[in-house]
Amino acid sequence: MSTDANLAQQQMKQKEFMQLLPLVSIIAGLPTSEHGKYVSPEQMEIRANTLKAAYKVARNLVIEISK
Repeated sequence: MSTDANLAQQQMKQKEFMQLLPLVSIIAGLPTSEHGKYVSPEQMEIRANTLKAAYKVARNLVIEISK
């Protein structure tokens, strides 16, 4: 039963992230890559950390607005 609750909570968080993704990408301000140009693993890590920080800002913004 506990794993079902954990699974449901995880799916809810994933859905929330996907709904916030357009706002997150705007807040992050990351440029799109050129076609055929790849980024290094270090650049991917930096971009991922930027998205994580932007997600926190977007989530807090939505919570603040809904008050």
